[in-house]
Amino acid sequence: MTRRPRLDDVAADVGVSTASVSLVLRNAPGPSAQTRARVLEAAQRLGYRPDRTASLLARRRSHLLGVLLDVRSPYHAELVAELHEAAENLGYDLVLSTVTASRHEDRAIETLTDFRCEALILLGPELSTSRLSSLGAQHPSIVVGRRTTAAHVDVVRSADDRGVTQAVEHLVEIGHRTIAFVDGGKGTIASDRRRGYRTSMRRHALTDQIRVVPGDHTEASGARAAQEMLAAGLPSAVVTFNDRVALGLLDAFTRAGVDVPGDVSVIGYDDSPAARFAHIDLTSVSQDAAQQARHAVAAAVERLDGGHTGGHEVVLEPRLVIRGTTRRPT
Repeated sequence: MTRRPRLDDVAADVGVSTASVSLVLRNAPGPSAQTRARVLEAAQRLGYRPDRTASLLARRRSHLLGVLLDVRSPYHAELVAELHEAAENLGYDLVLSTVTASRHEDRAIETLTDFRCEALILLGPELSTSRLSSLGAQHPSIVVGRRTTAAHVDVVRSADDRGVTQAVEHLVEIGHRTIAFVDGGKGTIASDRRRGYRTSMRRHALTDQIRVVPGDHTEASGARAAQEMLAAGLPSAVVTFNDRVALGLLDAFTRAGVDVPGDVSVIGYDDSPAARFAHIDLTSVSQDAAQQARHAVAAAVERLDGGHTGGHEVVLEPRLVIRGTTRRPT
């Protein structure tokens, strides 16, 4: 049999009606124990699997949550793993749609709506406030990781400014004064983290030491920032927009013979899986992916099953995880 086995194939093999097979597979009352055993044996032997999509469509519910993610982000990958577990615990499944260098957010969202996803979970979207408001008016929408005032949209995020503040506080406490920040470019998340850096530096009377190096979300921008610092003079410590930028920075420093943390201390943001590798051992700000995922899925399900309207925000406190890339300046 080259096509996927169907319900009527199992029924024909056993010699019973499709209704009886359906009752057995749903564990509903009616068929005898002998019939149940024969149906289950045939289904396993034929490789029958229920058509979940058809079943859901028949109930006019898909129980699918659409997730928008940037395929280049290790942190988004970690969030998706946590979202899967949280969704399955509440009887939902996920459809993933990715943003790439050539595939923009609107196209990715269109794919999710085409799959009849009941709610959208958007990881760090860069859509405008007006576009998010429009989307939220059409579909239950939850934004993860980004502050927004968009109407009809729920938000789950960590306090990005306070996360960077924790990083600067740690560096100041162990004696650093020349602390640079590698920026994340445009967008609300970058703006909040940059603000946290500037505010914290001013609080410690280090205004004259504020140094924001241009960057974006990528390892390449970290490498460029390292080259700029090597040419203009190294600070004693660097806080980066995210772990990807920190990895690019570390790689360029290593190639140039700069010792981390001996010559320069480095702190990333996201506490991604790579930060935890023994040979990287990156001090980083954790956003608690598991907690963000649980709150995001709960918000989606409350919108769908609990009758809640949008506009709620959950702000989680980030946590600095100190590892081997920071120490007192020499």
